[in-house]
Amino acid sequence: MMRGMGNMQGMMKQVQKMQKEMAQAQEALNEKEFTGESTNGYVKVTVTGDRKVKAVTINPDVVDPEDVEMLEDLVALAVNDVISKVEKEIESTMGKYTKGLPGF
Repeated sequence: MMRGMGNMQGMMKQVQKMQKEMAQAQEALNEKEFTGESTNGYVKVTVTGDRKVKAVTINPDVVDPEDVEMLEDLVALAVNDVISKVEKEIESTMGKYTKGLPGF
């Protein structure tokens, strides 16, 4: 009976260690910056790993009051590009912790 308790304590220590590592990885990921671009880099969007927009840069050459829709499309492309990059990094960084766990 005692052998099972020692094994359980060892497993709990491993879980706590993994939780601490996950928290550190998440914190580092949240601070990392990612930049997404539209076609030809006319619009660039920089976000952090926790998906907070830090900057939006628009090349003045694409600012046309007669064609606002094009600028809107370029902003959407840049935002979607950067979100995709963040999602890939999250999966790469956090996936090793959640792989095989039910519900993830």
